[in-house]
Amino acid sequence: MKRIACLFISHILLTTAFAQSNVADSLKRDSLWRADRKAIQAASQADHQKMMKLLHIDSLRPGPSGDPKAPNAANADESKATTYTSLPDPLVLKNGAKVKNANTWWNKRRPEIVEDFDREIYGRLPANVPTVKWEVVSVVNEKNGDISVVTKKLLGHVDNSAYSDIKVDIDLTLTTPANVVTPVPVVMEFTFVFPPGFRMRAQNTSKEPTWQQQVLAKGYGYAILVPTSYQADNGAGLTQGIIGLVNKGQPRKPDDWGTLRAWAWGASRAIDYFETDKAVDKKRIAIEGLSRYGKAALVAMAYEPRISIGFIGSSGAGGGKILRRTFGEQVENLASSSEYHWFAGNFIKYAGPLTPNDLPVDAHELVALCAPRPVFISVGSPLVEGNWIDGKGLFLGGLYAGPVYELLGKKGLGTTQMPPIETGLSDGDIAFRQHGGGHTTGPNWPTFLSYTDKYWKK
Repeated sequence: MKRIACLFISHILLTTAFAQSNVADSLKRDSLWRADRKAIQAASQADHQKMMKLLHIDSLRPGPSGDPKAPNAANADESKATTYTSLPDPLVLKNGAKVKNANTWWNKRRPEIVEDFDREIYGRLPANVPTVKWEVVSVVNEKNGDISVVTKKLLGHVDNSAYSDIKVDIDLTLTTPANVVTPVPVVMEFTFVFPPGFRMRAQNTSKEPTWQQQVLAKGYGYAILVPTSYQADNGAGLTQGIIGLVNKGQPRKPDDWGTLRAWAWGASRAIDYFETDKAVDKKRIAIEGLSRYGKAALVAMAYEPRISIGFIGSSGAGGGKILRRTFGEQVENLASSSEYHWFAGNFIKYAGPLTPNDLPVDAHELVALCAPRPVFISVGSPLVEGNWIDGKGLFLGGLYAGPVYELLGKKGLGTTQMPPIETGLSDGDIAFRQHGGGHTTGPNWPTFLSYTDKYWKK
């Protein structure tokens, strides 16, 4: 009995020590993460100030708070949202002439809109972006649910011979059904990678199939692209990653590309790889993203013609939401030191001295750049997700892109009235659905995949 008691006490002591060690390690990781976060914020603020100085701007208007209880809370009253009197017309040329045919759209008006987005909002893709060489790191035969799959882990090595101080690799995973006879469509997701110790409230605790399993059940494959593997999500990282590599470690110029455009560039490089993989149908590639990655997914589709269909989740301001609307997140928030890196430096001007009404383009024209390809706009319930994203603003972004789709022989949303929650609009080539959940695309995956069937099952 004494031996058993000693062993039991030893077990307790060892277990306690192990638990304490784990807690200590967790606290250490958390402390390091907080220290890194403070350093990143300080460096981002410094870079933000440099860009303001370059633009000859002394101060910016502060953005509203996302806290509905704050004294400066963002507007959530629809009757106060439309403070603008007009929007840029995607079918009127700079010289005032009306666009009456597809030829004028493709050769004149569309290039004008792209130039405005390049110069003032998302930044220009550099002419000297280095090439990417893809390496298949591993190939694993496994199962996802009941479906046998082949998963390839890939790294895209960016050529850094022009500036060896910065090394950039693109992290990509491709999963396709096993034993496919013909190439399959692929849905590519921009995915989040959280720091150690970060805890995110689960969005879906049900036993329903994951989005990946739903995709596989359709006979499709899926890909996971990690945007932060090649460009950090902060201003401190603008002298690193692919942006820093091209600039050889130097700060950006006002019209240089921002992080959203860089993330979209990475999606294009992933498609370069897909075109070499015999398991992938290169004509049927979709892009999906949520929140800031919803913005990136829309930007990627607008600039990358090889994307067949877009699933744009809660993209909000800087994505599919009308920027001129005084509702939820505002241009002033986007231009702050915590978000300015998503955009070209020139974008900061519109939070002082210029205003959103001075923007040469707006979100509906970003959606229009995707035409004639189908776009599915997704958003959550304001009761769960909140009003920061502005579901009505996203609906209007899709609505006002409709005339361009119609010019090209396609269909818009089909109504000017925003539908009730859980009522989708999917008859046209622009689709919209506001689900009853929160900040997630989860509840809209079944509807989106049914929507793709109209195009991919033909």
